[in-house]
Amino acid sequence: MNYISTRSNTETLSASQAIIKGLSDDGGLYVPSKFPDLREELKNLSTLTYCELAFFILKNFLTDFTDEELSNCINSAYKNNFDTSEITPIKQIGNDYILELFHGPTLAFKDIALTLMPHLLKTSINKNNLDKEILVLTATSGDTGKAALEGFKDIDNVKIIVFFPENGVSPIQKLQMKTQEGKNVFVAGINGNFDDAQSAVKKIFSNDDFNKILNKNGFILSSANSINIGRLLPQVVYYFYSYFKLVNTKKIKLFDKVNFVVPTGNFGDILAGYYAKEMGLPVNKLICASNENNVLYDFFRTGEYNKNKELKLTTSPSMDILVSSNLERLLFESCNRDSRLISALFKSFSETGYYKISNLMRQNLNDFCGYYCTDEEVSETINHVFNKYNYLIDTHTSVAYCSLNKFKSNNSNKYKNIILSTASPFKFAKDVLNSINNNNNNLQDFDVIDKLSILGKIDVPKPIADLRDKKIIHDNIYDKNELKLAIQNFLEI
Repeated sequence: MNYISTRSNTETLSASQAIIKGLSDDGGLYVPSKFPDLREELKNLSTLTYCELAFFILKNFLTDFTDEELSNCINSAYKNNFDTSEITPIKQIGNDYILELFHGPTLAFKDIALTLMPHLLKTSINKNNLDKEILVLTATSGDTGKAALEGFKDIDNVKIIVFFPENGVSPIQKLQMKTQEGKNVFVAGINGNFDDAQSAVKKIFSNDDFNKILNKNGFILSSANSINIGRLLPQVVYYFYSYFKLVNTKKIKLFDKVNFVVPTGNFGDILAGYYAKEMGLPVNKLICASNENNVLYDFFRTGEYNKNKELKLTTSPSMDILVSSNLERLLFESCNRDSRLISALFKSFSETGYYKISNLMRQNLNDFCGYYCTDEEVSETINHVFNKYNYLIDTHTSVAYCSLNKFKSNNSNKYKNIILSTASPFKFAKDVLNSINNNNNNLQDFDVIDKLSILGKIDVPKPIADLRDKKIIHDNIYDKNELKLAIQNFLEI
């Protein structure tokens, strides 16, 4: 298995090389040279543990890793970092199912990949005999930042910098990042939104002069965002795992199709579902759930992508994104891997903020459909799920649940539906609490959390409870055009 860029066919890398680089020199994203076909293997995979399944799936992609190396990476990631041995348990809510992806150290779905990726990167560094340090550069809309910081802290030969929109994340998300410990970590808020941060980070990757300065000082850039194939591939596993959970509990039969409903911002999470389908997982529809920043909803409805609109700050801030980077990988597949077309498409997008795909490409996206929900609908959905099922969901998961109901109203409910959760409701406690209970305006952040715990009859998760006594370590704020300065300040170059 090799890796190629979505924007050219001149570069072929091994898995470890693609993980180290993160982003191609031409600005494209690395994709596998082919998708492994697991259709004949499904029966044998259905009884595996999460770690066993992760090993089987990832060894098809990471072919330059030895079995021992891959096994060590997986065990180091999953054996002691999650509060359940299942890693991603699934809960039945009415006739539907919620895949709980928030049982890791930072209580968000990003933990599934970002507990594993640092070990993949460290192994990749050793395999390629690098004599430089890796500088992991990441923009976050909330959850990637903390998960990446926690995963990469104190790892030898790696430094990590995380940029987040100062006024675009929840109070708990911000506190998680600003209190992050580790001798090799740096966190900075920016005066701008996530798209500003993501765009600035991408420009740094493509800035040859600045990369030469970094190289001269002993650093190579990499990324922990889902633009890095090492972040994306581990997410494929939980699609298979959740499907097999329904098979093993006799909710479905093997080879029955299911729908997956995914709260979507940067498009990496739902793209992993597409990869799983291409590998043979029986998927009917991938339902792309958006908040009021509904560029993806518009795209799947019209074939046009237009980022030229005002970003709205919603109660689901991790999805407050107008440029969904991973969509490029899907478009690459939809045009039968025509890298010249993708390169031209995104050259136009960088200049105008707009592109339109062909009818043939649209036909190749029939696996997807899009829905979106307003903040008011999100609040009503949280209230409904809590009062009917005594189950708390966070604002992003609520977007997916609400979108599923809209999907059902337009389609026959022939298949089982699996909703991918985003985070613990305690990470967005104020908006969740306001959805189920009034008169909370005067409460401080941790008073809100305590009240939510009492009403929901759920203990406050330890990673959040521990924040009460943590000190602010990172209070850096930069303008969106000052990211190079922030990097130089941290590296002292």
